[in-house]
Amino acid sequence: MRECSRRKRTARTQHTLCRDATTGRSRYRRCRGVTGFFQPIFLFPTAPNDHLLYSNRSQINSTLKACEDALHDAETACRLQPYWLKGHLRKGQALANLGKTEEALREFLFCLALDTGNKTAKSEAQKVSSLSHLELHHCFQWPFVKEAKNFSSLLPLSHYFKELDGDRYPGRCSDLKNILNTVDLKGNSTGQHIPFESVDPSDLDCSLCMRLFYEPVTTPCGHTFCLKCLERCLDHNPKCPLCKEGLSECLAMRKYCKTVLMEELIARYLPEELTERRKIYEEEIAELSNLNKNVPIFVCTMAYPTVPCPLHIFEPCYRLMIRRCMETGTKQFGMCISDPVKGFADYGCILEIRNVEFFADGRSVVDSIGKRRFKVIQHSQRDGYNTADIEYIEDQKVQGQEYAALLVLHDSVYDQAYMWFNSLKQALKSRILSHFGQMPAKDPDPQANPNGPAWCWWVLAVLPLENRAQLPFLAMKSLKDRLNGIRRVLTFMSRTRSR
Repeated sequence: MRECSRRKRTARTQHTLCRDATTGRSRYRRCRGVTGFFQPIFLFPTAPNDHLLYSNRSQINSTLKACEDALHDAETACRLQPYWLKGHLRKGQALANLGKTEEALREFLFCLALDTGNKTAKSEAQKVSSLSHLELHHCFQWPFVKEAKNFSSLLPLSHYFKELDGDRYPGRCSDLKNILNTVDLKGNSTGQHIPFESVDPSDLDCSLCMRLFYEPVTTPCGHTFCLKCLERCLDHNPKCPLCKEGLSECLAMRKYCKTVLMEELIARYLPEELTERRKIYEEEIAELSNLNKNVPIFVCTMAYPTVPCPLHIFEPCYRLMIRRCMETGTKQFGMCISDPVKGFADYGCILEIRNVEFFADGRSVVDSIGKRRFKVIQHSQRDGYNTADIEYIEDQKVQGQEYAALLVLHDSVYDQAYMWFNSLKQALKSRILSHFGQMPAKDPDPQANPNGPAWCWWVLAVLPLENRAQLPFLAMKSLKDRLNGIRRVLTFMSRTRSR
């Protein structure tokens, strides 16, 4: 009788467990598509070890942004079924929502080790790697990494394999342990040794510049290029240069992570070639940093010392030019107006970049300000934009009676310019002030600055003159001549207004 009663109780318990688990799963299926569902799935006391219920509730909690609860449920599911792919997938998603990208990536890579064809795990791994700037795709290009499951060897997953139950999963344990030993990022490879003489340097050449990779980066589609080469291609078209897959997200983020594995392979197997490649790069940077020879020239508008000059950069050649100015650290380039014969004028102004604001499509707004005037010695071009050999020009100083006369002229023209500006309509004045700022104050010593008083350039910038009429003022080395020219223009403007 006792045995019969015990069997009946066991049968009732099993029936209750199945009923409760089925109820929980059906409730999950009914509510998982409803975004307004705020009551989580309750795990019944009679089914505390059902990993499916914990997994389902983890996904519901992730949808409700209860990330900590989602992680706790996913960890419970993984503890109940250590080698269940969906449990680790839920855990990775919860970790990603919490911002723990490296831990999330480990979970997704573990999923790929369990099932190499799982598209969801691969997609999540690529998404997380792009957010954390961890490179995954470069591993596809090497002969000793032939399957996607080798992802698990790229990150420290040892803690997953320390206590593998070989009796329960003999085949899987062997596969996972072999995967773990295929690649060691620190250089202590336990796999097959590759002889130095078997490495062909041409295998590590960039397909764009045909030189050894320098600062290699890998695109989401799995192709590797030099950083500078990829950036130049994206200036023209936001697609991979090889497979034409869209790279708009990379362009929008403007953050590229170097392919560490590629760098380490080059440093280990091609040290001499890398040294030579680095030397060439440094020579190029030194040449680009020279502010007397091959100075980059932006052909656009008139620019003046001390006067702000905002620019909208959208042409590929000027994207490259601005980027090089920032990378070299000079943050300077020349501005000239166009010339129908020579391409650009013989005189211009050096602009210094104060700030660059990039847009998602690669365009940018550059906040620059005029620094020094220059005369062009030789016109030339480089990589699609204009360059020039230049010499800087300064005002010639005067002394004695000439200086006293200059002070009188300086004060007189300043007062005339101030009165002209105040006579403008308020709407026009507001636009001028928003673009150029306030009119600079009168200088106690007009010869203190090699380029002359700042207010002179401000007045020239706001006067309604054509570029060709403004250019001679930029070339003048005599402050007296410049002041007399400004006075004549102001007098003409005043007479025109009075008619």
